[in-house]
Amino acid sequence: MTDFEIGRAKRARRAYSFDDIAVVPSRRTRDPEDVSLSWQIDAYHFDLPVMAAPMDSVMSPDMAIALGNLGALGVLDLEGLWTRYEDPQAHLSKIAALPAEECTAAMRELYSAPIQAELITARLQQVRDGGVTVAGALSPQNTAQHWKAVVDAGVDLFVIRGTTVSAEHVSSRSEPLNLKRFIYELDVPVVVGGAGTYTAALHLMRTGAAGVLVGFGGGSAHRTRKTLGILTPMATAISDIAAARRDYLDESGGRYVHVIADGGVGTSGDIVKAVACGADAVMLGAALARAEEAPGRGFHWGSEAHHPELPRGERVEVGTAGSLEQILLGPGIDACGETNLMGALRRAMATTGYTDLKEFQRVEVVVSP
Repeated sequence: MTDFEIGRAKRARRAYSFDDIAVVPSRRTRDPEDVSLSWQIDAYHFDLPVMAAPMDSVMSPDMAIALGNLGALGVLDLEGLWTRYEDPQAHLSKIAALPAEECTAAMRELYSAPIQAELITARLQQVRDGGVTVAGALSPQNTAQHWKAVVDAGVDLFVIRGTTVSAEHVSSRSEPLNLKRFIYELDVPVVVGGAGTYTAALHLMRTGAAGVLVGFGGGSAHRTRKTLGILTPMATAISDIAAARRDYLDESGGRYVHVIADGGVGTSGDIVKAVACGADAVMLGAALARAEEAPGRGFHWGSEAHHPELPRGERVEVGTAGSLEQILLGPGIDACGETNLMGALRRAMATTGYTDLKEFQRVEVVVSP
């Protein structure tokens, strides 16, 4: 791989975002009805390779149930408003109505309320009562404090999600979370991330994680590149981490770890390219925040937007594109790639001659000018 000279003392590797690449049709095409989008992680089978990002603008218990009924996986943010307030609806409405210049301060105040273990239990139980797979997310900083409430509530999949997650976090102030020991002792599969490099992902795979989230500062509500100067172009990151998955498969004697694209996957074309680069599934934030049922009411934000010391995100207006079913399954409203996301993926796979997701990871990709 070619390095580029930034100056006499620094060289850099070329990396690619989704906008830099395109999928190439093959000599064979398929009927879209013959294409399967099914995905299975551990014992849990899904009709669609979609996880919802654990963000208050995207996920509520009702939204998680609706998503599960459509064949995808909703992931609740267990550090969000739903576990801090008995009825967060008024607070969600307030965030949507705030002037932009007041957002950070107001959200900091709202999110300063303590997380309540009994609300973690109640929210997860509500999703379970809906008859769908139950998934919840904590940040690495709060996992040690709240994991027991999550597991006791009967979660099916546990997500540990941060802007970046390391298997070798070092701190002189506190005892860091030992991911390998933690995951080994749990009785539920764990998805962990984000990771942006081959080495970071390989270390996370060695902790016993069932899946690794790929992404760092790439989402529409993140401003990590501006505040920290850090960005991982997603096409390159997914390809690198897919290589780590392959090498770990050999190293472990056959243990397969799922690669999940998390960040920068805002349109149907991005989803197609993510799978083409090696992703097994995608974690959607802004794409689902555009649903009529989304709790963000046409706005989208993450935990980075209300960080108490260094905000690295903001509330952004994403608008409303249609119902949740329209966004995932169609019919599409226009050609902007925001509705019928799975129909577009199915058609792209059919057009290039592939019938399942694992096969489609072998599709030819080119760097576009």
